[in-house]
Order: sequence, then C-alpha cells, then structure tokens
Amino acid sequence: MAGIVHFSRYFLWMEQAEHEFLDSRGLGVMVEHNGNRYGLPRVSATCDYLAPARYRDILSIGVSVVEIGRSSIRYVFDFVVAGKTVARGAITVCFCAITPSGIASHPLPDWFREKLGNGA
Repeated sequence: MAGIVHFSRYFLWMEQAEHEFLDSRGLGVMVEHNGNRYGLPRVSATCDYLAPARYRDILSIGVSVVEIGRSSIRYVFDFVVAGKTVARGAITVCFCAITPSGIASHPLPDWFREKLGNGA
C-alpha cells in the first residue's frame, strides 16, 4: 500500500531469526535429547517500530539472548536498515517437555544452556 513493510512481517522475521540462531548452535525450537522431546512455545512477543522499512530495503536482523530464567529465554531482535535501527522486537519462550499427556514447563537443562551460550 504505502511501500512500507507491514507490521506483521517483523514477527515472522523474528521467528525465522530465532530458528537460524538456534540451528547455528545445534539446537532448535523442537529438540530430542536422550529419548525425551522438548519445545519452545512463545509466551510473549512484542515489537516497537522506530522508523519505516520500505520495499526493497536490505534489512539485517541481530539476535541477542538477554535473559535466561529457570525455564525461559528472552530474545531481543534489532532490525537495521543502512545502519539505522528501524524496529526492535522481543520474544520470550518457555522450555517445555512434550509427553503423550501434554506439554509442561521444564527447567532448562545444562546441555541446552551450554549450547545456547550467551547470545549472538
């Protein structure tokens, strides 16, 4: 319409950036370890828009882990065009065990914390 990026695209880009971030560390939003299955459902997602990104802009996305709790991870995403931050988003996920009876919050295991590191 106005030649600017629709606000909803940032949420898709945050998810894609999170997947690439985890993949680069040998992790994922769904992982299996010692026969157990785990997932990272979102519990919060926000985005603040600081300036418009326009059609054909080249957008870079920086991912940082800013908080690691007992079972939660909070990421911040900086969207940059030509050296200028145009948006900043955040996602909080909860590490959960997936069993036949459902999903439930589970403490982040040491093996996951070690691979996660301290962010990008």
